[in-house]
Amino acid sequence: MKKKSYTSSILLLTVILIVITVFSENYFFRIDLTEGHQYSLSQATKNILKNLDEPVTVTAYFTKDLPPNLDKVRQDFKDMLIEYNSLSRGKVVYKFENPAKDEKTEAEAMKQGVRPVLFNAREKDQVKQQKIYMGAVIQMGEDSEVIPFVNPNGSIEYDLSTAIKKLSVKDKPLIGFVQGQGEPAINEFQQAMKELQVLYNVRPVYLTDTTKDLNNYKTLTIVAPKDSFNIRQLNLLDDYLNKGGNLFIAMDRVKGDLQTLSGTALNTGLEGWLRKKGLEVGDSFIVDARCGTVAVNQKSAGFTMTTQIQFPYLPLLKNFADHPVTKGLEEIFLKFASPLNYYGDSTYSFTPLIMTSEESGTEPVPVFFDINKRWTRADFKDHSLVVAGILEKPKSGRIIVISDGEFAVNGPGRRARQVQQDNVNFFVNSIDWLSDDTGLINLRTKAITSRPLDQVSDSTKLLLKWLNFLLPVLLVIIYGLIRIQYRRNQRVKRMEEGYVK
Repeated sequence: MKKKSYTSSILLLTVILIVITVFSENYFFRIDLTEGHQYSLSQATKNILKNLDEPVTVTAYFTKDLPPNLDKVRQDFKDMLIEYNSLSRGKVVYKFENPAKDEKTEAEAMKQGVRPVLFNAREKDQVKQQKIYMGAVIQMGEDSEVIPFVNPNGSIEYDLSTAIKKLSVKDKPLIGFVQGQGEPAINEFQQAMKELQVLYNVRPVYLTDTTKDLNNYKTLTIVAPKDSFNIRQLNLLDDYLNKGGNLFIAMDRVKGDLQTLSGTALNTGLEGWLRKKGLEVGDSFIVDARCGTVAVNQKSAGFTMTTQIQFPYLPLLKNFADHPVTKGLEEIFLKFASPLNYYGDSTYSFTPLIMTSEESGTEPVPVFFDINKRWTRADFKDHSLVVAGILEKPKSGRIIVISDGEFAVNGPGRRARQVQQDNVNFFVNSIDWLSDDTGLINLRTKAITSRPLDQVSDSTKLLLKWLNFLLPVLLVIIYGLIRIQYRRNQRVKRMEEGYVK
């Protein structure tokens, strides 16, 4: 009987294992306990995979025997592809190739656009440079997209989903960049265009008498105009909004010149147009204790030295609203910004998006920039001044306004400069939120961000140190006392008359 029972248990266990194996082959799931749900696919990705009409092939090029921290990226990439395959019901297929296995495979990877990077690896107490590949090619039919390098600090889901979306989308929405009032040309937004052109067709727009079909554009952007808008152009914008169009406005209300060390007001007509909607873009400079620096040449003992001096007119902002446009942002750098104040009635509503720190203030124009000024707390009398926000009206288009025109502009040709990535993220997030309903906006900044430890005082550190030392000892003593009391109670019970064990 015992032998029969033992055999039945073995058979039952075998059947359970087979069922689990079959189930796991067809269904993929995992529990994600990370703060930002880094390993859970968003609804946007699920929608993209659900609506695939054609198969997608992902060829991942990863060097074999990567260092542990990079091998984790390879495993995460593979796990995500398994989940993509499951959710797409097999329409996303994948394979992994090691470009280092032979020259043919390496040449194919480079031909597809996957580029090697040099990594400093430690081997036998020596540091040597190792050439590694960590990229992928996504193919649908005859079209393909490439991820040249899978950034360990980036969002794998965003890279994969946007590549698949770009291949699968039939008609991209139109985004218009208004030109004609001194705005930067489209080719001066190199970083932003790299991301915008994934989902949109971007075109220049001129607000002239020949402007037709303005409402074909999901969103119009007005960035850093230098000249004035006339009444007819502003009326065109009103008509566009009333028909459901959306606007992104990055405007300079003040301008600073570090050559002449002076700051003045700038009038383009947009400030009056926005004022009629209840939004005042102040003609004053924001100053913030959290700020960037400027390079200053100083002479000492016959030598000229360049030193970096904090300049409160260049605020570094980390105070964001809880909103899809600002989700995941860490820090934005602005140059000569102005405060936004909403005084409107119930016709419009206003939602702040970006605010200054707790130590900030304003300085009215005209301003003379004193580079060597010693700033004190008395210079920062305000806090949480708004520099960007959303203006909305029922049954009308939405407007996002930020009071720094060139915060996301790289500039022309060889004079192009690198823009802080979160500046670009805010710019593209804004256009996504105004224009796109796929939800990919939430993926761009979905990455594991830094979490610096809070600063604590020396007295708190000392307390924690002694608590860390004494607490385990105290717990052992308490446990011992409880055990002694328990044993004493047991002995008393045994001595009682009629005790039965």
